[in-house]
Amino acid sequence: MKILAIADEESAYLWDYFEKSKLEGIDLIISCGDLDPRYLSFLATFTAAPVLYVHGNHDDKYEHIPPDGCICIDDKIYVHQGIRILGLGGSMRYKPGNYQYTEWQMKNRVRKLWFSLMKHRGFDILVAHAPAYQLNDGMDLPHQGFQIFRVLMEKYKPKFFLHGHVHMSYGRKHKRYDTYHDTQVVNAFERCVIEVE
Repeated sequence: MKILAIADEESAYLWDYFEKSKLEGIDLIISCGDLDPRYLSFLATFTAAPVLYVHGNHDDKYEHIPPDGCICIDDKIYVHQGIRILGLGGSMRYKPGNYQYTEWQMKNRVRKLWFSLMKHRGFDILVAHAPAYQLNDGMDLPHQGFQIFRVLMEKYKPKFFLHGHVHMSYGRKHKRYDTYHDTQVVNAFERCVIEVE
């Protein structure tokens, strides 16, 4: 299965210079947050592949302009062609606003998923907006990752952890690809393609 992962910055390659052939062979599109909802709707219009998303910390506008034709996977496990995908959007709380959480609040969101995790026997892909704590995250609170994401990877051993939030255009050299135990970690900033067996 070929997955187009996107986050944080709309790709001019896909939006401004779009050609339908650029989505050929893509089985699934996953947004890791902080993208214009009209961009997601645009992509959904030109592909038969499902477009899944979690919220980023700047996605309050989705309440007024929802991404049409797309599926929110926040706080649920979505199964596509046998691949189990867990969505946990949002960032570390650094000011008042939606889609920002303390570590305790994120742990509580995970606790509420215990039955779904048991029923699906875990998950294959973790999709989040924020990175995991001390795994390619930022030193500042707004870009600090969640410790619970490391716990989830250690316990369930997913094949992939997709996230955004730490832009690769920032001064610090954030990695596109990394590994944590058995999990391939992918920073989906702008766009990248991964293949899941």
